Amino acid sequence: MQPTAAATKSTLTPVMTLKGHKGLVSHMSYTQDSKLIISGSMDKTVRRWDLHAGREIKEAREVWTESINASDMAVSRDGRWAVTAASLGWVEANMAETRIVKTFERCTSMVSRIDISADNKLLAGRSSRQSVWIWSLDTGKFMAGPFEVGNEVDAIRFSPDSKKFAVNSGGGKCLEVWDARGPYLYRRIGREQDTRQTQPSVEWPPTAALVFGTTKGTIVASFTFTASSATTIYEFDASTLQTIGTSFRGHTSFICSLALSSDCALLASASFDNTIKLWAFESRQLLTSFDAQFPDIVLSPDSRRLAYTTRDSNDIFICNTPPDIITSIWPADTIKSQKPLFFREIPQVRIPFSLIYTIE
Repeated sequence: MQPTAAATKSTLTPVMTLKGHKGLVSHMSYTQDSKLIISGSMDKTVRRWDLHAGREIKEAREVWTESINASDMAVSRDGRWAVTAASLGWVEANMAETRIVKTFERCTSMVSRIDISADNKLLAGRSSRQSVWIWSLDTGKFMAGPFEVGNEVDAIRFSPDSKKFAVNSGGGKCLEVWDARGPYLYRRIGREQDTRQTQPSVEWPPTAALVFGTTKGTIVASFTFTASSATTIYEFDASTLQTIGTSFRGHTSFICSLALSSDCALLASASFDNTIKLWAFESRQLLTSFDAQFPDIVLSPDSRRLAYTTRDSNDIFICNTPPDIITSIWPADTIKSQKPLFFREIPQVRIPFSLIYTIE
């Protein structure tokens, strides 16, 4: 990797703005071919956006009933299924090619913080705020659970082999790795605390984030080892949950979203300190910082674009990754010789509560 430039404060200038939602955008995801973004909103709709045309595909819009509100969504890595979780325990999967809609077995409360396994067979989601359930993506039936976490679940991410999943909870104060086949806890670090009586009655953006799948088989998460907010990002060994290398420091409030490029060279983070930051993953160097009001972020599968939403707008903003960042992370000869990153079949999905599980 070439030496990276010193961090600068920059301005994100959208090259495209997706307008149409009538309520705050609560979740979004790129499809694997980078041609579409799928978004869900407090306006009770799930919309698909054609990024070549820069507009919504209106005939593909999903509308929920007055009593049901979409709470989260995920796209399978093979691009076949777009799964929407909602209030009242509803979970539905919509097949991209045929538009077949599959309804999953219902939980007794809102399902959110969902993730789809790398083999496209399992769906994990939070219910009752502190419990995790596993469904079969093929049948929609419960496969395992409940996994009782003991803290409010902020993020769930499957391991690259789909046999385990990691949970970041309690505002980034507890990190756990579970067996996806049954409620067996492999490892936990941090504090387990009963917060059942203190949770708000409405869904709220996460205050920690998680990624499970780096090139070294590690976990990346926003975390705190003290009673303070999770303002720091750490890399963890997935077997021992010991920290690896130095941490990523620069945010001053909760980190609510993380996105990692498919080759694990570029890390993007968003925080309640109203900034989006880009980091060189291996060196931990802060490359640049942008102002944005309570943002959520997602990188395109080829990492050449960054999409974000804010808490003061109903729009989705699409920006080019700054050229100087691209050249500092990916030297010119590498960019010319390599295939587009989306051929590596690792999707970039908006990650609530920062957690990343890396790939070995």
